[in-house]
Formats: sequence, C-alpha cells, structure tokens
Amino acid sequence: MLKRPIRALALSILLPVFSVAPAMAESIDTTPAKILFSDVKTPIPLEARAIGSYAKGCLAGAVALPVNGKDWQAMRLSRNRNWGTPELIAFTEKLAYDAKRQDGWPGLLVGDMGQPRGGPALTGHASHQIGLDVDLWLTPMPNRLLSREEREKMSATSMVNEKARAIDRSVWTQGQVKLIRRAALDPRVARIFVNAAIKKALCQDARGDRGWLNKVRPWWGHTYHFHVRLDCPPGMASCVPQKAPPPGDGCGPELDAWLQPPKPPKTPTKPTKPAVKPRPILLADLPAACRQVLIGAPPGMTPEPATAPMAYDAAPPADVENPADAPVTGTLH
Repeated sequence: MLKRPIRALALSILLPVFSVAPAMAESIDTTPAKILFSDVKTPIPLEARAIGSYAKGCLAGAVALPVNGKDWQAMRLSRNRNWGTPELIAFTEKLAYDAKRQDGWPGLLVGDMGQPRGGPALTGHASHQIGLDVDLWLTPMPNRLLSREEREKMSATSMVNEKARAIDRSVWTQGQVKLIRRAALDPRVARIFVNAAIKKALCQDARGDRGWLNKVRPWWGHTYHFHVRLDCPPGMASCVPQKAPPPGDGCGPELDAWLQPPKPPKTPTKPTKPAVKPRPILLADLPAACRQVLIGAPPGMTPEPATAPMAYDAAPPADVENPADAPVTGTLH
C-alpha cells in the first residue's frame, strides 16, 4: 500500500488505456517528474533507448549493473540507481576489467548511474536521466566484499584540498590518473566531469599524447568521484547529443579561471528582490515518449524487468553538469 495518494496516482498512469477523471490527469501532470520517476522501481520492457537529453529525458529498456562483479562493486544500493543503457553497463564493466588488468587499479566502486526508467531524480543530480551517465569513485575498491551497510555508510576519499584549491598529493596517485585516462580514451565517452583541481593535476601529470584531456571538463564538486558521460549510441535517434567540447586540452587560462578565489560580493545599491524558486520539471517538460515509459503497466501489475532484479550476495537489505563548459569563477562546491 502506497503511503501517499499522489504516489498512487503516479503509479496508475493509464491515460491511453482507460478513461480517467480529469482531476487524476491533472495531478499527474502537476506532480514534479522527479517524484513520478523515483517511485517506479522497475524498468519498462521496451527496446533499450535513451530518450531526450542528459538533463531532460528518460530511459526505456534499462539494464541493471550487477551489484557485485569481479572488478567492481555498486555503492549506495538503497538509491536503486544502478540502471543504464546496455552501452553504459558494457562500458562500466569493460573499464573495470581493463583498469584492473592493464593499470593495476584494484577495482571500481560504482556510484550513481540512473533510475530504472531514468528521468529526474529526487536528489543529487540534474543529469543522469537517460542512462548514459555514471559516477565512479576515485577511492580504490577494497580487496573484500563490502556489506550492504558499508556500501551505504562508507565515505569516499576527497582528492582535493579545498582550502588551497589544489590536489591533495597525499591521496592522489598515478592510479587515478591512469583510470581517468583509460576512461577518456574510450571512443564511446563524450565527457568526463572532475573538480577543477583534479583537472589541473591531470594537466600536470599527463605524459605523451594529451588528446584525451579534451574530454575531461572542470565542474563544481566532483572531489570524490569522476562523472563519465557517454555519447548517444550510433543510430539512436531518440537521444539528443551534447555539443562537443571546444578544441584543445583545456589546460590553459580557461582552467585557471575555475581556480581563482571568488570575488567579494558587491554591496547592493538598492534592495534586491528575493530569488524566485525555479519551477520543478514536469512530465510535460520531458519528451512525449517519456509518458509511455512512465506508464509501464496497469495497476497491480509489475512489468517484466528488462533484466534480472538486483541480487546481493550478503544479507538483503549528488552534481549539476553544465553543457556549456563556460569558465566560471567561484568556490569548488
């Protein structure tokens, strides 16, 4: 039994199948999309495709990354965000395999991917909506199976001395450099978001070919993990690609601008109006196909998952990326 009537409405979206009262339809269309999509716990068994753009879309035919692999472990399982396109799952598994065998990385700790049907999330991200984004911890995987509780409470290690706005060389190693480089060299990768101090360290530590640095973009936060974004898979017309990064390795003045101390705020000459809270994204703001993705199945029926449900071997049981890549001054948060 659902706790909130509005969520019951969200899971009974049958506008194309049954006649519904206008009040119910209105509730669905006025409920923030982040509530609707976060309440759906299973994928919809349609052809796998990313629909829309990274920060305004949804995901059909999602596949779950197994929570345990030889070369990775999924973290924060309670969020149910280990879903993505088949391409994202394949990329993550291959990166974990290659990084361990070719670079000596102990294994990946995998953070948020996407929700079972993509869409906006209640917390943590503006992107991660179409199954092509994954957060990968910069903390090496321990040489043991983490318990479910550890996966919820274990803290990642920050790589940045935020006061100095610089990399923390006591924890930053060539291992992190090789891991990010390996991810960037994969042709499926469109961008990798890291803290500006991490980007600066990569610029300093890179050896030989520096072309891969072009994909690594500075952004707020990202001191504990790096965010990999895949390009739209070939032939997937429903996916809206992001404009390619500007040419060059991104290690010049545009990077230095990110590392400058914030300018003191100007004293207002006249009273300022309070900031207007932005309107939440609604279902109508997403591509039309996302309504079908959200509907899923009639009340009382659970769609057959596109893949097996999450399994766990032990006892059962947050970033906004700017597509503009504009240099910005301010804090590192």
